[in-house]
Formats: sequence, structure tokens, C-alpha cells
Amino acid sequence: MFESLTERLERSFKLLKGQGRITEINVAETLKDVRRALLDADVNYKTAKTFTDEVKQKAMGMEVLTSVKPNELMVKIVHDELAKLMGGQASELQLKSRPAVILMAGLQGSGKTTFSGKLANLLKSKKGKNPLLAACDIYRPAAIDQLKVVGGQIAVPVYAEPDNKNAVEIARNAVEFAKKQNHDVVIVDTAGRLAVDEKMMEEIAAIKAALQPDEILFVVDAMTGQDAVNTAKEFNDRLDFTGVILTKLDGDTRGGAALSIRSVVEKPIKFVGVGEKMDALDVFHPTRMADRILGMGDIVSLVEKAQEQYDEAEARKMAQKLAKNQFGFDDFLNQIAQVKKMGNIKDLAAMIPGVGKAIKDVDIPDDAFKSVEAIILSMTPYERQHPAVLNGSRKQRIADGSGTNVQEVNRLIKQFEGMRKMMQMVQSRGGKMPRMGFGRR
Repeated sequence: MFESLTERLERSFKLLKGQGRITEINVAETLKDVRRALLDADVNYKTAKTFTDEVKQKAMGMEVLTSVKPNELMVKIVHDELAKLMGGQASELQLKSRPAVILMAGLQGSGKTTFSGKLANLLKSKKGKNPLLAACDIYRPAAIDQLKVVGGQIAVPVYAEPDNKNAVEIARNAVEFAKKQNHDVVIVDTAGRLAVDEKMMEEIAAIKAALQPDEILFVVDAMTGQDAVNTAKEFNDRLDFTGVILTKLDGDTRGGAALSIRSVVEKPIKFVGVGEKMDALDVFHPTRMADRILGMGDIVSLVEKAQEQYDEAEARKMAQKLAKNQFGFDDFLNQIAQVKKMGNIKDLAAMIPGVGKAIKDVDIPDDAFKSVEAIILSMTPYERQHPAVLNGSRKQRIADGSGTNVQEVNRLIKQFEGMRKMMQMVQSRGGKMPRMGFGRR
């Protein structure tokens, strides 16, 4: 995500030269390259021009402190303007009615049905809601079945009337059903088309009029670039939706839709889809996205993901094991499982400042822990609890059982011992990382 744009912007900032001030002369070439980078990322032309004009206005004549280089100040200005371009701050869902109604809109293939499930899962698991999914796509074959499968994955009920061909009536009935069954949110999955057409618009406008939804969310595939922005404008002109959802932002996208859509339709991006799993949904934070675009990582989101998987009771149990030197490979396996729940390893690593660029060309497969898990699971329960007993013959048996070799087994044991010692040091210092001795005089 945004890798090409990040590289181009980094090169642009290197063009900036100057002593003490940013001037029209030394900023012109930089902003010309920034605009070119934005256009190559499929950002709307007017948006790119307005953006660089704003940056130039902010930058012109600004005093550069002796401790700050002109290009560093330019990065700060561009960062702030990028965040502003994408909305400035995160936008919360407004769910005031009971039941609150969320109407989903978008073209076929944009990911509406999958996102409906992801949103229901988020509201259920993190907001304490009791959502209901309503199947109002009466045209696409197997649309109802797909929504039922999605609902089954997250244990959220689906209201459907397979023989009814009146989407407005189904939507009304779903809300009445929700009231009787004490569902506090109804997510209405509507029909999509391969292109915007009048019949589609009339139907969804009629559903809006009938339900008076709290939120109308336009779901768009981020990989479609400027087409996504144009489609969003057409939908907004007819529906006046309340927010945008960008799906497939983890794919091979240049980022143009994310940077353009807010300024074109003047509606906030509320969520981004970052994977296929039902929990692969993130609240859209413009400032954090600006951090990522400029290669600064996103440590806040990384910490939030870690906190979601944090189990306080499990942490206390582990602290006790560390104190008694009983931390074994079973515990190590549990830690791996928690890391895997956080998402794609490469995406997580890229959130650490400076790491994204370093691993840009490194292939980190989703099953990166597969061989580690295979080695640990090839140990006996006693060996996992007492790593010290792992002699040469045991290591050979483990290597044969896991499809690896003794060198890989030795490497894992060495890494495990190093991690255990570090964790014990942190534990002994009350959770503080030990001094590593760097920079001592």
C-alpha cells in the first residue's frame, strides 16, 4: 500500500536545498516532483494541484530553525496537508436510533457484502452491539447465501426473504424484526451493479426514504483509483451518503482513491478494509495514514492491535512462569498465535518507523511461522516444558518430524533462549527495557 508514492515523495524531498529558508526557487522543483508523484499515484488532478498550492503557500518564506533542515520542514508541512486532505481526524459512526440503521451502497464487486459482515463483527466484538444483517440484494445470484455464510462466520443473524422481490419491503420488515428481537443495529446490504444505472439509484433512494438510516456508507474498491472517485461522486449526488469505506487497501493500490475521494465528495473515509478475514477492518485515521505515506510507520495502530490481543490473566500467568524459570515452548507457541491474530506480518512490521522501507523487497509469507510451529509441535510435551533436555538425538528426531534440519532446530532453540532471557530481564526491572550499554562514556 502506497509503496510507490512513498518512494517518490522521499526522492522529492531530497531535491530541496537551501540555507536557513525555504524560498520560491528552492521549493519549486520539489513541489513539481511531489505533484508528479501524486498524479502517478492516480490522485485527482485538481486535488493534486490544490494540494501542492496549499503546501507552497504554507512553506513560502518559513524560517527554518538551525536544528531543522529545509527538507525536514517540508516533510512536516506535507504531512500536515496530507492529513488535512484525507479529513484531518477519524470520523465515528453516528448510531443514535434504536435500532440504528446502516445502509450499504456501492457497485457490484466493491466488497459490500464482506464489509457488512466485518462491520457487524466490529460492532459486536468491540462496541457491545447486537447487530442484524439484512439481505436486500434481490438481483445477484447467491447474494443472500453469501451474506448468510458471512453472518455464520461471525455468529450474527441474517434477515432474508428469498421469495420477495421488493427490496424496500424487505428492508422495512428487517427493521421491524430487529425491534422485536432486540437488535440495536441493522446493517442493510443492498444490490450493486457493474455500473451506475437509474434503476439501481431509484431503488436505493427508495430504501433510504423508507428507513431514514443513521448512516449511509459508500463502499468502494481502492484498487480502481480515479474510477472509484468518479463513482463516489455519482452516488453522493443522489444519496448524500455519510461516509466512505475503502476496501482492498492491502492490495496493489497506488493510493489515489484514498487521497482524492475526501476532497471530491467532501465526506469522510470512515473505515478501510485491509484483508479477507472478518477482523481485517481498521478505523481510518488520516494522520496515521499520512505517517505511512511518508514512510514514518504507524506505531499507534500497531500498539492498538497488540492491545486487542492482550490477555491480562494470561500475562500474569506468564510473569509467574518467568519468575520461576518455567517459560517453555508451549508458551512461545501461544505468543506466536497472538502475533498471528494481529494480521499480516509484513504489514505489522511496516508500521514500525523505518522498517517499512527496509523490508520493501523482502518476501514475508503469511505462513512465516509455519516451520517454527512445525518444530515446536514435533517436540514431546516434556521437551516443550524442559528445553534443556534437547540433545543431539532428540533434535534430529524433531528435525525429521517437522521436515526441517538440525541447524533450523538449533537456530530456533537459540532464539527462544535469547527471548526468554530478555523477557526475564524486563520482568526483573518491573516491565522496563534494560539498558543495552550504547552511548556510554
